[in-house]
Amino acid sequence: MDEYAQLLTRMESAGALGEGWRGAFERAPRSSFVPDSVWAPDDDSPTGYGRITRADHPDTWWALVNADEVVVTQIDDGLDTGPGIATSSASMPSLVARMLRHLDVADGNTALDIGTGTGWTSALLSARLGDARVTTVEVDRAVAAAAARRLTAAGFHPNCSTGDGLGGQPLRAPYDRIHSTAAVRRLPRAWLEQTRPGGVIVTPWGTPYANAGLLRLVVGEPGAPSHGGFVDNVSFMWVRSQRPDPVTEPTGQPIHRSSSPIDPELALENVDAAFAVGLRVPGVRYQHTWDDTDPGGTYRMQLSDGAGSWASVRHHDWDTADAVQQAGPRRLWEEIVRARRRWLADGKPGLTRFGMTMTPTGEQHVWLDEPGNLIGSDPAPPLPS
Repeated sequence: MDEYAQLLTRMESAGALGEGWRGAFERAPRSSFVPDSVWAPDDDSPTGYGRITRADHPDTWWALVNADEVVVTQIDDGLDTGPGIATSSASMPSLVARMLRHLDVADGNTALDIGTGTGWTSALLSARLGDARVTTVEVDRAVAAAAARRLTAAGFHPNCSTGDGLGGQPLRAPYDRIHSTAAVRRLPRAWLEQTRPGGVIVTPWGTPYANAGLLRLVVGEPGAPSHGGFVDNVSFMWVRSQRPDPVTEPTGQPIHRSSSPIDPELALENVDAAFAVGLRVPGVRYQHTWDDTDPGGTYRMQLSDGAGSWASVRHHDWDTADAVQQAGPRRLWEEIVRARRRWLADGKPGLTRFGMTMTPTGEQHVWLDEPGNLIGSDPAPPLPS
């Protein structure tokens, strides 16, 4: 049994591979869709990534392709110069399988695949449902063209288009299923409008603080709300237009200093805590910084909301008078502390106890355990359809 077949067997044994999907994964092997040139972590590279080519590094390339790991296929949106941020990838096979299992397709269903990427998920859907029932859309023209070539070479012919996936693909709507391989902070109203009542939308969803949830939303009847739950812990690259703002330090603002009432480690205690905290601190993103001359003594968590508020908390001696610095109209660290205390008061709920309601006008409301127990209404207006 070859390495890919062994991988599928392990996925099947673990319950990741849903009923009816083994054949699709066999007919559309991952190796047919991973580009000949990929990126792997490289500590000696200025960007943190080194290029691995199938021709020059065949053993490494095949090991990456047949592993149950993410394979980075693009950095910095394809630009030659950049900070080294992964912007396109081939997702973990077991994660792809779990997402498709949550999609719960049936013979005869039509599906819209948001974010063609390498083309692998579109091929899997085509192998399961048939080419004519699958539509896929990709925002990056070069990525879309390469995926279309790989799909054709592998014998698959879904309807491929290039454009912003947040707008869906209205020309072939309505769909029974919509599947996204990019994370959103706000679910587009267009996806609701292009899905049949009772249809299912599966998408990574998160906050700038915790990009962690896999949302499975069941679309309601016309004029009625849609409800769904977070069914898994996933982390995907953001759709380009919803990427969070970078963490930026304030200039010319007074700095408020204080001690921290909690160990900063607890702000990211686990994925459940981070997800719950992120729901209550809208727009807040974090990063960790340190001075190489004293990493332990200078290690800090910095936060900003993209609107002028900023905070920084030192991990070492976090309970001393100057460990926390905050500026701007919001006290971001205090919000983090309150949000974590609320998570504790709620009994440390896991990520899968949260869910979402989408109104027909596109407003989204996250809740705990049942739709009436709202975490809070979205302060931002809905995205246009």
